[in-house]
Amino acid sequence: MPCCAFRNLLLILSFIKKNYMDNDDIILKGVAARTGLSLKGVTAVVKLLDEGATVPFISRYRKELTGSMDEVAVRAVESALKTERELASRRDFIRNAISEAGALDSKMEESIAKASSMTELEDIYAPYKPKKRTRATIAREKGLEPLAKMIMTGRPENCTESAVRFVGKNGVVDTADALAGASDIIAEWASESPRLRNITRNHYQRTASITCTVAKGKEDELENSPFAQYGGFSQSVRRMSSHQYLAMRRAEAEGLIKIKYELPEKGRELTDRLVDSFGPRYASKECSDLIDSAVEDAAKRLLCPSVENEVSASLKENADKVAIDIFAGNLRQLLLGAPLKGHRILAIDPGYRTGCKVVALDTQGNLLDDSVIYPVPPRNDFEGSCRIVENMIRKHNLDTVAIGNGTASRETEKFVKDSGLIGERSVYIVNENGASVYSASDVARKEFPDKDVTVRGAVSIGRRLIDPLAELVKIDPKSIGVGQYQHDVDQAKLKDMLDYTVMSCVNAVGVDVNTASEQLLSYVSGIGPALAKNIVTYRVANGDFLTRRELRKVPRLGDKAFELSAGFLRIPGGKEPLDNTGIHPESYGLVKEMAKSIGKDVSELPGKAALLDSIDIKDLAGRGMGGQETMTDIIAELKKPGRDPRTDDDNEAFTPGVEDFGHITEGMVLPGIVNNITAFGAFVNLGIKENGLLHISRISKRRISSVGEVLKLGQRIEVKVIDIDRSRKRIGLELIQNTER
Repeated sequence: MPCCAFRNLLLILSFIKKNYMDNDDIILKGVAARTGLSLKGVTAVVKLLDEGATVPFISRYRKELTGSMDEVAVRAVESALKTERELASRRDFIRNAISEAGALDSKMEESIAKASSMTELEDIYAPYKPKKRTRATIAREKGLEPLAKMIMTGRPENCTESAVRFVGKNGVVDTADALAGASDIIAEWASESPRLRNITRNHYQRTASITCTVAKGKEDELENSPFAQYGGFSQSVRRMSSHQYLAMRRAEAEGLIKIKYELPEKGRELTDRLVDSFGPRYASKECSDLIDSAVEDAAKRLLCPSVENEVSASLKENADKVAIDIFAGNLRQLLLGAPLKGHRILAIDPGYRTGCKVVALDTQGNLLDDSVIYPVPPRNDFEGSCRIVENMIRKHNLDTVAIGNGTASRETEKFVKDSGLIGERSVYIVNENGASVYSASDVARKEFPDKDVTVRGAVSIGRRLIDPLAELVKIDPKSIGVGQYQHDVDQAKLKDMLDYTVMSCVNAVGVDVNTASEQLLSYVSGIGPALAKNIVTYRVANGDFLTRRELRKVPRLGDKAFELSAGFLRIPGGKEPLDNTGIHPESYGLVKEMAKSIGKDVSELPGKAALLDSIDIKDLAGRGMGGQETMTDIIAELKKPGRDPRTDDDNEAFTPGVEDFGHITEGMVLPGIVNNITAFGAFVNLGIKENGLLHISRISKRRISSVGEVLKLGQRIEVKVIDIDRSRKRIGLELIQNTER
């Protein structure tokens, strides 16, 4: 290694040692800054995550270590940790690349170390990034970089004279050619200046607008599409909403519109600011004119297009986040829908031409019987359908009816009620989104190898009523269809969030290890698909688990997997009563000490609130028996052993106010059920084929930031029809009555 290079390396290493902590400390402080959480708690969470612990496990069973961080906070640490580590990796790459270019000094090292975002890092790296063949690289090949540097000093009074000595060399034709090449190099330097990039970036975010124009020859197609409103649409970057931006991008992708950025006064203010911010303070007139002209060229040709791409990426990232969060929130509501346990179900998947698929299910969702009826058009076989349903109800002692909310749902519901067969039985309308995906899946084929997809779909509808969580985990979350523009957002981020949401819900509820499917078990903390399969295989071969300890006999379920999963697995009616609670086996000894402190046996504690309240957890904690947070959670579990945190939902069939779209008139007041929630409003099932749109501005008199503040999926509401687009069959609604959440 050359002596100067070695000295430079020693200088850099000394600078790092003197001014910066090690990489792990930088990352931990970065995570704490991003989340606003204590460094001590963040450090504990990161250590646990690196040891393989899951978010549900950490938030539930390691509160003393984390300072009682809840699941939201632990998830935030996990996300921020990923971001900080990606930054650290990119920081190392850029540092090495600049070092190899021989340009890394203590000042550059400091800039790299202080960069807190990818944008800052990329601005630093821009001058050293490998480039395609550009006008500036061609000028450098002609040997014109010294001329560009000369002009940037501002000293030459006559730049043309300075350019003379470059003429005739490396293909430089004349002084004009030389000065043009030097200007191209200066323009590239301007475009790579972090200061100028920040000025441009801030100007776009503050003043730019996005304007849509109709693509040539697409006027009629756009007018008849869902994106008709974007034909002459214009909105400032600052005020652009997530759903608007995603809709515009979809319309552009379909070739219906063209999107462009516009600056006030054609960007003259921006250009003037860039010119004033670049070049030497004092320069000759000719140098100043050349530099100003190069900066104007850079703004038009390099800076603005580059920043527009950045702004587009930023808008897309923000829009994706909003859409993904809405999707996850809707999915969480569906997954945590109240189960209807202990009921025997008559489930119906409605249909016209192919008939209505009818199945009988026992309390565990096992298929007892199946048939097809044709009570709706075109056959209208009312009597024959009644005989089949009556026989199935009597034969299998069915006490509840579940009807899918898809095609012919309303007509099927009317048949069921008009038949007089249901008596006092309850009728429920069940969201069947994704049922067809399940019915054609490998999971469904494995469960019902001798049944066709129609029967499997009806079974799925019935099981969703019995236990929404247990059934919906069998379906790809993206196929459940609650959200906005799900196919337009970052698919990797969407999958990560939806998978996490399912895992969070499964572990919040807990899983009966003796009845759970492989799919449900795979979402339990520390389990995964392979161990889930092993658990089911072992259960089939050896019978039900009687204690949590028996899980250790499952092949490949080691100490770590047991630690992470045991608290979330339930064994109702087993040998150990605590096995049917959310109390972790590692705390069973603590429970005994808590019982002993009041002179009782553990078996006397479950469900006895007065006894449990008499336990002095502060005293026990002071004597080193355990942490107060853990004991508080133990008492909460013992007060309601085996509790299900899911709340009751009212999904019972409602009586629509209209029978078809043609009957709707403006001003009409109708009952409805919230079918989907988006950033811009809610879609409401009115009992007909077409859903109505309840725009966010029509939901509340007070200003709300999200629809979820007021409404939830499946909620019954009363709405007023305020607008009808009969050509496109669209219904605009206003909320006039809202049941309390």
